[in-house]
Amino acid sequence: MRVYLSVLKLRLLNGMQYRAAALAGVATQFFWGSMIIMVFQAFYQNAADTQPISLKELITYIWLQQAFLVFVTVWFRDSELFDLITSGNIAYELCRPCELYGFWFAKLLAQRLSSAILRCFPILIVSFFLPKPYNMTFPPSLSAFLLFLSSLMLGLLLLVAISMFLYISVFITMSPMGSLLIFGILGEFFAGLIIPVPLMPSWLQNIANVLPFRWTADFPFRVYSGHIPPKEALIGIVIQLVYLLVLVWLGRISMNRVLRKVVVQGG
Repeated sequence: MRVYLSVLKLRLLNGMQYRAAALAGVATQFFWGSMIIMVFQAFYQNAADTQPISLKELITYIWLQQAFLVFVTVWFRDSELFDLITSGNIAYELCRPCELYGFWFAKLLAQRLSSAILRCFPILIVSFFLPKPYNMTFPPSLSAFLLFLSSLMLGLLLLVAISMFLYISVFITMSPMGSLLIFGILGEFFAGLIIPVPLMPSWLQNIANVLPFRWTADFPFRVYSGHIPPKEALIGIVIQLVYLLVLVWLGRISMNRVLRKVVVQGG
């Protein structure tokens, strides 16, 4: 465990150096966040029926989505790992005196943490001071905020566990593009990053509730706004833990199986 914590710390410090890229990302996310809010504002103003989530809760949902984008998107990737697999340099990784699954898990976790730390605070701070109705609001209670933090971190761990299957699949396909498209489209849609889950038709919501993607983004963001009450949030956190344990277990089994069939070419 000490090895993985060291990897996490070193990769976190390394990722914190890319401040200019983070500032560019902040500007981009402010643009997209404002545009998405305007689209939904127009939808709410012309909707004939009352929507299952209020515009105020939805705007907070969108700003949290933009602030923690690297926590909730599957397509955020480490190209270095793809190159290691497809070039045959995975042989160097296999020489390390530690388990490859845990090593890569710590590396990917640190990459997402460092990017989020650099980006989230400017977005959150500015979004609170925007004019109504574009501003972000505070959670309804301290318990909602604490439950949000817990669910957000569990969602991050869950997303890293999901993204590990993306890298494992490249051992078989030897091309990351197909896996990125499949994982990226399914993950982004069913996590509620395109259409919030409460606004989906009932049959789509049933699918989203079964898949793990929704528990990485939609669930913690709605806990923050109070749309999901504390009792339901506690049940949801238990579900997150179950998904995390199952996916890590399946990921380690899958990684061990593909590593038994690895062929490394070269001189």
